[in-house]
Amino acid sequence: MLLSLVTVFLLLGTGQAQRTTPDFIMEYFQRQLQQLESQMFLYEKGRLIKCEQDFQHFSRRMYDMSKEIHGETSKINVLKSEVKGQLDTFAMRLDRVERDVEYLHEKIPDTVEVDIEDSLIEHQVKEAKLKKTSVIPKGKDCSSEVVGIKSLKIVKKAGDTNGSWMKDPTKGSAKIYFFSGTRNSTVLAYASLKTFTEPNSTKKTEVIHLPFPWHGTGHVVYNGFVYYHNADTNNEILKVHLSNRTVADRVLLPGAGRMPAYSLNPQTQLDLAVDEMGLWSIHADPDFGGNLVITKLDHSSLAVEHTWDTNCNSRDAEAAFIVCGTLYVVYNSHYGGRSSIQCLFDIHDTIYTESIPVLFFPKRYTTHSALRFHPKDKQLYAWDDGYQTIYKLEIKKI
Repeated sequence: MLLSLVTVFLLLGTGQAQRTTPDFIMEYFQRQLQQLESQMFLYEKGRLIKCEQDFQHFSRRMYDMSKEIHGETSKINVLKSEVKGQLDTFAMRLDRVERDVEYLHEKIPDTVEVDIEDSLIEHQVKEAKLKKTSVIPKGKDCSSEVVGIKSLKIVKKAGDTNGSWMKDPTKGSAKIYFFSGTRNSTVLAYASLKTFTEPNSTKKTEVIHLPFPWHGTGHVVYNGFVYYHNADTNNEILKVHLSNRTVADRVLLPGAGRMPAYSLNPQTQLDLAVDEMGLWSIHADPDFGGNLVITKLDHSSLAVEHTWDTNCNSRDAEAAFIVCGTLYVVYNSHYGGRSSIQCLFDIHDTIYTESIPVLFFPKRYTTHSALRFHPKDKQLYAWDDGYQTIYKLEIKKI
């Protein structure tokens, strides 16, 4: 360091001889300190910039992680809701099974317990299902069969192209119930058929709002309750009290809802019917070649009493009805023609179905979206392309 100072001093020349050595040394150190401060400032500034960049990067990472965690939390919440829904459905099904078992336990007498192989039980169940012999006794008024459709009466034209209308077959009831469309939750009720046909009938209408919308046209009214296929479900039947609009019962019908009950009426996957024996359901089974399956339901608890696989196919079928435990299936063409009954299935096996001729409806070329049989009047309440019509059935004793 001293050598450097001497060298610098010698190079300054005579013009700077007057400046003392201490002054020069102080200036030199001041310049060195300024350079050092400048370098230190630049260094610290660089470190601050890098620190700020690192902090921004860390903040972005934290924001991205927060978004990712929020997304995963939302997915978990959705999954949680689905699982809860499935658990609720399972609980409802379990409750239904328990009630059905309790019902069967009350109906079936106690017998000696016998150990049977699982395969043998399964075989016997299949055989029992395919048997035509009925386990449901005939009613006292059920010794008859439909031999013709005598007449047609066009009552009114109202509502959508598809729908259904009916009268409660319960004794003493004269009310008419009007279901327009294949998905709705509003039922119109009229005091009588006369009120329904009057020009100003809308002023005398009772509007009933159901708690859930229906699907298709397969609903029935029986003993003050409406039974219908719950929309947005494959096979749930609801029983709703018409007075207070509350769900009195519900059931998931096994095997139903996988295909339309009738190919010419694709909106209806579950069709319900009422006859002299009570409440029925009709659906098509894809595992059985599309043939129709009928199920006898207890109208009080909706418990399944018995199920029959029929020989009637759903292809080119438009509707069906049941009289005294006999299924009558109505067929037509895709282009609309003269409807006819071409297939029967008698659960009591008392009608020789092979000898029954084809029964044609009165000459009117159209299609039916619903047919509702009234056991007392012996009439069919039909929805005929927006026309509400009544057919009088010709019935004779067997």
